[in-house]
Amino acid sequence: MVSVSLLPIASRIAAKKGELSELLAYPQERLAAIIQEVGFRCDLCSRCCTRAFNGHVFLLDRDVATAREIDPESVEPAPFPEFCDQKGTFYVSGYALRAKDDDCGSCYFLENNRCRIYDRRFSICRVYPYMLHREPDEQGNVDWRQIAGLDQHGEYHTEIPEIRCHEAAAETKDYEIACIRQEIAFLVCMQDYFSQNQLRHVQKIYDDRMRAFARGEEIRIMVFCNGRLEEHRIVHTR
Repeated sequence: MVSVSLLPIASRIAAKKGELSELLAYPQERLAAIIQEVGFRCDLCSRCCTRAFNGHVFLLDRDVATAREIDPESVEPAPFPEFCDQKGTFYVSGYALRAKDDDCGSCYFLENNRCRIYDRRFSICRVYPYMLHREPDEQGNVDWRQIAGLDQHGEYHTEIPEIRCHEAAAETKDYEIACIRQEIAFLVCMQDYFSQNQLRHVQKIYDDRMRAFARGEEIRIMVFCNGRLEEHRIVHTR
């Protein structure tokens, strides 16, 4: 079953605000120095554009608008909903980029190993492989991570102009800040929505409905986007 936080929503909001404060305080110069030291250069392998390598691509609200303008079918409710109420409705914090139904789950916009919307690519695609958030390592020690997929793709120790390192650091930090702010907005929305509609998260119903979904049953899911919840009904296709 999907792991879902059982902390009260208010506690989760407080935790996310703490994460945001730590992120805002992180020196941008430190990230720029790490980017310069790593010296990553894309070798056009396109592995990062597949779910097999990178999982799903979560989209910020601004990216959802761009994706829908290009092709309304290119987005779908993000996997792993955060909540399920006592009536069996799921709630998720945003949309993900749809993947193709091939062996590696290629990006919807990937053709012949190249992005067909490169000039309009999404925020995460622009900053990748750079990142800036705290997570546990293999030993469980929580610390900042700044590079995704280190030594698994691309080329390293190439020379990157200092100005470009600072630009990449600024773009990455701005993206991570936007992600956390969107997560906080979602949690605040859910806190108000559940209170106003006498709803609550029920883990057993979450697990039961997920099992039913895996068997091919339709589920109702509300997706948070631009400050409101959008209804979808989906069926598991894989």
